[in-house]
Amino acid sequence: MYPFARKKYNIHMIDKINQLLAEIDSLKAGKAEEIEALRIKYLSKKGEVSALMNDFRNVAADQKREVGIRLNELKEKAQERINQLKESIENNQSSDDNIDLTRTAAPVELGTRHPISIVKKEICDILRKLGFSIAEGPEIEDDWHVFSALNFADDHPARDMQDTFFISRSPEILLRTHTSSVQTRVMEKQQPPIRIICPGRVYRNEAISYRAHCFFHQVEALYIDKNVSFADLKQALLFLAKELFGADTKIRLRPSYFPFTEPSAEMDISCNICGGKGCPFCKHTGWVEILGCGMVDPNVLENCGIDSKVYTGYALGMGVERITNLKYRVKDLRMFSENDKRFLEQFESAH
Repeated sequence: MYPFARKKYNIHMIDKINQLLAEIDSLKAGKAEEIEALRIKYLSKKGEVSALMNDFRNVAADQKREVGIRLNELKEKAQERINQLKESIENNQSSDDNIDLTRTAAPVELGTRHPISIVKKEICDILRKLGFSIAEGPEIEDDWHVFSALNFADDHPARDMQDTFFISRSPEILLRTHTSSVQTRVMEKQQPPIRIICPGRVYRNEAISYRAHCFFHQVEALYIDKNVSFADLKQALLFLAKELFGADTKIRLRPSYFPFTEPSAEMDISCNICGGKGCPFCKHTGWVEILGCGMVDPNVLENCGIDSKVYTGYALGMGVERITNLKYRVKDLRMFSENDKRFLEQFESAH
């Protein structure tokens, strides 16, 4: 080829490269088949870019560098654009795969916390202010941790089938009747000071009615250290009552009996409905019972490997359903476990 003809051919190649660059910049595709067709058109062995590469031998020697650079730029640009189109298609397909086609077109309503969860968390948060930390344990327990370690006599009524769910026909394995079993497990493994909260579900073989259920929830607390006194317990109880029911709440302690505490007491609060004046809710006494408490019996400490001559402690426990009834005036305990949406929606603003 004559030099003049070569120079003219070089100009024609540059123009062709520029034309293809403009085409490639504007390439579009909505399907994988369309992308493959574009790849074949431009990048296959018989494609337009490959054809220009084959004609590169006809370029004049003094123009090869410039034309070579433009050819490489064209090939890279074509490959990059094809890859971009592939990624776009794949991303769209991935998004489509994540769409739930069975989902309703109506707005999805946000759920709320269960009233039991709300109150349980509130109780735990209050006790945390006093330095307590949460401890948890198994719901399927053994006789030692539920009864024997807690000073229950062998003939105690709580061991009877009427009160306890036993498992696998064994008197040794049962569903825990109180979260005190968590306390015994902690005392066995940890030396004082101990300051724990034990929230959880418990089970008792009782007839289900508006005022009782075969399962319910408890929050118990245990504090063991040197020189712990009943005065410490009373101060903690007063703080708990005021935080739960208001600054004007009063408490009173009545002597009671529990196998694992001595002395033991039941705690009443001034009725938060009538303010202690007397109403049908408090049976016109002005007081409502909310929990049991007492100083940990020395036998319990010794059973768990803690020296009762060095350490003392107090324990308290309450039913979460009982507290929830007082706070929200729920008259039927069965409503807590029936999952009635109309009932649960009433607590949307309570969390």
